Amino acid sequence: MRSSPCSSTTMANDQPLTKEAILDAAAQVLRRYGPEKTSVVDVAKVLQVSHGTLYRHFPSKAALREAVTERWLLHISDDLQLIADQTQGSAQERLHLWFVTLISIKRTFRKEDPEMFSMYANVTLESVEIIQHHVNHLISQLAQIIEAGVKAAEFHTEATDVTAKAVFLATSRFHHPAHAREWSSATSEHDFENVWQLILTGLSTSGRN
Repeated sequence: MRSSPCSSTTMANDQPLTKEAILDAAAQVLRRYGPEKTSVVDVAKVLQVSHGTLYRHFPSKAALREAVTERWLLHISDDLQLIADQTQGSAQERLHLWFVTLISIKRTFRKEDPEMFSMYANVTLESVEIIQHHVNHLISQLAQIIEAGVKAAEFHTEATDVTAKAVFLATSRFHHPAHAREWSSATSEHDFENVWQLILTGLSTSGRN
């Protein structure tokens, strides 16, 4: 017979119920049951608290899913920021590495964590504000790298922010979840390199007067 969940704001081991603990449990349950079948009650059972306790932290199942996705997106941004902040090597190398890393993260996530990737793909359609904030952050990183390239006379652009957004959109096929089925194509990597060469040609100062 199952024991009744406690109703306090601490878990059964008397540790405080933190946002991170809730998100860890939610991720665990989402992987087990999938985003559609997971409920707040399921997460509460893992934490051994009442579902009412969780509702004080997250007002709905949708809010909990969004928070899990937002945390994952933050990890992506942090990893990519390390590349944007690098000072060694050329801006061209950093820009290419940034895209290769983003693409690799997304593809690995889809392959190794399909339930969570499915939730992420759904959130991109349902929670525009969260996704737009993430995209804007990524574009700002691209702008940072491109600006460094301009200062080093590697790149030429009249408007760094506009160029960064255009470059991001031009590569969306390779990292946006709406195109996930195309990622397994045998020509996907070759296609990206072709797009990359086109981008590089547009940014490069070589051959300009």
